Amino acid sequence: MTAPILPSFTEINLDAIGTHKGRVTVVLSEPGKLHPAARRVNKLMRGALARFAESEAFEKMKDGDAQDLAWPVGMEAEAVQVLRLSQRADETTARKAGGKIGKALLGKDVLVLAGSLKHADELALGASLRAYAFDDHQTNDDAPEGGSLSVMVSKPESFAASADSVKALAEGVFFTRDLVNEPANVLTTTEFAARLEALKDLGVTVKVLDEPDLEALGMRALLGVGQGSESPSKVVIMEWLKGEKGAAPLALVGKGVVFDTGGISLKPGAGMEDMTMDMGGAGTVSGVMKTLALRGAKANVVGLVGLVENMPDGRAQRPGDIVTSMKGTTIEVINTDAEGRLVLCDVMWHAQEEYKPAAMVDLATLTGAIIIGLGHENTGVFSNDDTFCNNFLKAAEAEGEGAWRMPMGPGYDKLIKSHKADIKNVGGRAAGSVTAAQFLGRFVKDDQPWIHLDIAGTAQLSGESPLAPKGATGWGVLALNRLVKDQFEG
Repeated sequence: MTAPILPSFTEINLDAIGTHKGRVTVVLSEPGKLHPAARRVNKLMRGALARFAESEAFEKMKDGDAQDLAWPVGMEAEAVQVLRLSQRADETTARKAGGKIGKALLGKDVLVLAGSLKHADELALGASLRAYAFDDHQTNDDAPEGGSLSVMVSKPESFAASADSVKALAEGVFFTRDLVNEPANVLTTTEFAARLEALKDLGVTVKVLDEPDLEALGMRALLGVGQGSESPSKVVIMEWLKGEKGAAPLALVGKGVVFDTGGISLKPGAGMEDMTMDMGGAGTVSGVMKTLALRGAKANVVGLVGLVENMPDGRAQRPGDIVTSMKGTTIEVINTDAEGRLVLCDVMWHAQEEYKPAAMVDLATLTGAIIIGLGHENTGVFSNDDTFCNNFLKAAEAEGEGAWRMPMGPGYDKLIKSHKADIKNVGGRAAGSVTAAQFLGRFVKDDQPWIHLDIAGTAQLSGESPLAPKGATGWGVLALNRLVKDQFEG
């Protein structure tokens, strides 16, 4: 587990500024306006900070922009980072600004002079989230290790609870990122289940269903996906029932395809190495469950993940096969590379049968079509319930995680109609992400509020983002935690 660098919030100590040996970040809101700690930095730098704060270069900086002043005269710090951030900046802007701090945090001791900044906790969270590196399999001795983040604020007591919140959120996001970044020869279905079983130490109840259990339940759609792999298929259930006793839980369901070759409908070789991230939905569900446990959420939430590997083999599922789902619906498998929906449909049905949830959210790196439609800025959101969907969209917006609602409707059902079975698993190129959602909707009970999140474009990026380096992002942990906090707690 990659450990986040967590902040400490301390009183402003002017005498400690000059002797700090790492990096110093000074938060300034307006040209020429220096708070007391900034004035001390300016005095030590013999007026250089004030000259910069009054310059045209600072005037052109936008909220969240930063500029390094290297090897400042009169200070032991290696650099003073000037971060422009308005006192009126919202949480998302403050968090993204913190990413500018976090980008240089690994291996460094960073002192942030935040003064009376309202959202200093969001600034610190952004720094912690950005200071991530997945280097478990690198032998480079020069890779930066450790680091510390000290935030000087006017009223540190007002941020006492924030440090715990940052810890819960950062550890949940890092857990998801680590899972998504792991190669498939390390993160097998068995290893994935073992890492989730370790959540028992945080008070989560964890149950692992193995292949005989899944066969007994009738999960033949899920089992069909994994039958060509040496890794056994599993379903892991994580229960966090710390809310009102007996109240129906929120169910989170994640696709956990630890590697996806496409099966017999083999993917092209170029880029197939990225298919280690096809368990991103399960990774997000796992990160949310860890966050809820770390912060002791007063809510009832159940996380269910279907763990399989989709491989070509003499025993592998073929195009043209017909399987029977746990619900009893028969499915004609047209394309074995549309396997995620076959995993999800059985786990979603089990979630409803076993827990009768108040609401259900599934997450999956499901379709390339959603990337064509929305790129990498937004997750595709599909839902049968306007109120539930709007609550989630508000939570995602509050956390700065892009999400965009997509259409659904009976007109799309004809595209997945099969003449041999009840339904087929693909509907062609047209509206590919929508027909995938329509497929999943067949496994949602009447009056069951439900959201499907297609995170194919947001779970992993080919370049860095404001809060993450290249690779896994941990998208969805923050938004779903906020949804639980706002709608299912208390």
